[in-house]
Amino acid sequence: MAQPLSIAHVTPYPWEAQENDVNAYVREVAGELSRRGHHVLILAPSRSQEQVRASRRALRAARDPGPAHPAHPAHPDGVGSLRPGGVGSLLEGTDGGEPGVIAVGEVLDVPSGSSRPARALPIDVARTIEELLSAIELDIVHVHEPFAPSTANAALRHSRALNVGSFHAPTERLLSTLLGRRFVTTFFGRLDARTASFQETAQLMERHFPADYRLVAPAASAAGQTDGEGTTTAARHARSSAASNSGSGDAPGARQHRWSEVADEIEGIYRELAARRRDPRGNATLRRRLKGRPLIDVDLHMHTDHSHDCATPVEVLLATAREQGLGAIAVTDHNEVSGALEARARASGVKVIVGEEVKTDGEGEVIGLFIEERIPRDMTLAETVAEIKRQGGVVYVPHPFDRMHAVPDYEHLLGVLDGVDAIEVFNPRVAIGAFNEEAARFAAKYRIPAGAGSDSHVAQGLGSVRVRMRDFEGPQEFLQSLRDAEIVTRPTSLLYVQALKFLETRATPPSARRARRARRVRRATGNNPRS
Repeated sequence: MAQPLSIAHVTPYPWEAQENDVNAYVREVAGELSRRGHHVLILAPSRSQEQVRASRRALRAARDPGPAHPAHPAHPDGVGSLRPGGVGSLLEGTDGGEPGVIAVGEVLDVPSGSSRPARALPIDVARTIEELLSAIELDIVHVHEPFAPSTANAALRHSRALNVGSFHAPTERLLSTLLGRRFVTTFFGRLDARTASFQETAQLMERHFPADYRLVAPAASAAGQTDGEGTTTAARHARSSAASNSGSGDAPGARQHRWSEVADEIEGIYRELAARRRDPRGNATLRRRLKGRPLIDVDLHMHTDHSHDCATPVEVLLATAREQGLGAIAVTDHNEVSGALEARARASGVKVIVGEEVKTDGEGEVIGLFIEERIPRDMTLAETVAEIKRQGGVVYVPHPFDRMHAVPDYEHLLGVLDGVDAIEVFNPRVAIGAFNEEAARFAAKYRIPAGAGSDSHVAQGLGSVRVRMRDFEGPQEFLQSLRDAEIVTRPTSLLYVQALKFLETRATPPSARRARRARRVRRATGNNPRS
């Protein structure tokens, strides 16, 4: 029997507006899923300060449970009726047909069709959503109409779960006036699946934000806002879809569903996504084997002067790794494996993983670890991943969402997801911390082992971040050890190491660079005649 899921539905509309089509959809689908044994929460804004305060009291009690916290009586609308007793208590009792409803903040909604600009989302609402989604371990975050500014948009920003986005009835006017279309397109890349309630909605979204929109129509009983003729939005869209598909049998999006059938389709999407996640336990036999091994510090991303943009000799890299107390390093030169092979041959007192950071044909970079042969650049991402696998290597994706690097976008990364073994979730050379956070969220939701590396192009940057893990032999033990590892960061100045990189490479003439290299190698190997 399939395991129950922990799910949060997020609506942008105040929960008191039960006649709203989106809220009706959320209420019915969430109820069906709860009756099937899933733990279901509904996150919604509210017009009531009392309900918001009740929900926040429940959140504080769940975060810091104790006998001093009295049980909170249930609100008639179900808002703020969560019990204290640890973060898990927010999900308790939500699997019996009555989802928990959390009022995340007081928001004054703007009626649809209004010419007034949308209000900015209050900062306390965004913080509450961030806190909730960081504290509760969820499998699915299902956001409805996730346009900014809204609670659904904030939930998508902070989610560490698999994300489903449902688009019900956005208007051409709304989509055409969205600012930062490229940013919105990239932001929607966080969605792992998208649904549309009506055929015309799917066509509209595909025109503005191309992607695959699965048609999941609401049931015929959907309540809805009425237009001037007293017709619900749902009925109006269903009629339009039916008209546009006349003569083709049952019109997609117009079939008279029951809510149980709608829930069947939504649950199927959830199961498909969940099936792509990794088993967080890994291999029990390997875990037992590794349990008695010593802990070592490992830096999984660095360069030598075999990279075009680095002047660090192999000998200096190895000496610095020993000085930094590193037990293992992964040498990952750009499009070259010779530096890593030389490092392994020369290594003493530090384990060397042979790697290569390979530039693909317009789809970002990917690192192969535990490889032996150079992988040519400018292949597709899928071809590069396949070549790493052919060599028995580990596919490690560096700085996956740093817009200042050559990075794969969500579409390309999801296309090779089954072949990705590990994700770099912290890189100190990433200038904007949110890019590292996005990588951590991606790794968490798919349960992919998380790694980190200094991406050092100068010796002074080596070990600025390290992975503390059990000692390992070979790629399988490495991946199992990485599952249980701890990432340890140290204060470092990006400006300092970038300036050193510039001075050691572009600012130094070739002749001076050669002379300096010889001096550094003599010092690193103890062959300095002046010593």
